[in-house]
Amino acid sequence: MPTVHKFTISNDSKETVLAAMRQHLPEKPSWSAVRKILRGRLVAIGGVLCVDEARRLGNGEIVTISDRPIPPPPTDKDVAVCHVDNEVVIVEKPAGMVTLRRKSDLCWSWARKNQQPTLDECVPRLIGKHAAKKHNSEKIHQRMPRLLSVHRIDRDSSGLLVFARTEAAQTRIIHQFAQHDAVRKYLALIPGTVAEQTITSQFIRDRGDGLRGSTIDTSIGEQAITHFRMLRTIGDYSELECRLETGRTNQIRIQLAEFGHPICGDIKYRGAFEQPPVIDKSTIHRMALHAAELKFEHPTTNKRMHFETRWPPDMLRFLHRLQAEAT
Repeated sequence: MPTVHKFTISNDSKETVLAAMRQHLPEKPSWSAVRKILRGRLVAIGGVLCVDEARRLGNGEIVTISDRPIPPPPTDKDVAVCHVDNEVVIVEKPAGMVTLRRKSDLCWSWARKNQQPTLDECVPRLIGKHAAKKHNSEKIHQRMPRLLSVHRIDRDSSGLLVFARTEAAQTRIIHQFAQHDAVRKYLALIPGTVAEQTITSQFIRDRGDGLRGSTIDTSIGEQAITHFRMLRTIGDYSELECRLETGRTNQIRIQLAEFGHPICGDIKYRGAFEQPPVIDKSTIHRMALHAAELKFEHPTTNKRMHFETRWPPDMLRFLHRLQAEAT
């Protein structure tokens, strides 16, 4: 994302993004001018497109003004529902969509939420539309399907995710994840090559620069274990299979970055603490991390549920271009 201007909020006054832009942009633009910039999809906060005029900023947040429009936020049409029954729902999430709406934002109006919908909002609508079509009705007169969170996928990642529909199902699936009985495999694209290996880290919330990361002190933090296997090389890059044994926040991203091979397109984790960031030369349009395989036992029938998906079309196009350039 080419940058025209960037600034960091240095107080906690919670001013709106429009007010901050008027204050920090060198030309001191008018309200109409900053509103035009925002509506033109040129503004990102923390690397994420912002289209909400009422978005309030906190201390340390970074606002970036781009010189070209950022891709629009994903909507219902970008979400694929792979399986639905009375206990579980399996979906494929697009990159750029948050899994769950923050509790502090639940009071927002429908119009404001719909500017950048979340996965837990899109999926019930899709299930409802499918039910209406199945019953040959324009509207199903019932409450929207209830979804309960089991796990999450990073906003900038894509791929498979499971929701539970009852508290009992939620508890049983979460238990499988905790006991490492479920299988979760990701695809990742990195610079360089990595030998097949298992990386074990001790994660803490702040490694010293405000980011999650590893510590050598095993008496604190949480253990993170990932099994890595190289699938192929594409010029100066490698496609990896990453199998989670534990499911810590940003686990694969952090471990690969600290190992010196940050995921292409990851703007947050670019290297180890107090080391120069690894420059991303891939020119990729999004973070190259995709949840490609999911296995677990159905919480009621005990049937083994197994779902696989390959890279989405936008990533396949990029990989094909990368392959062509390498030959």
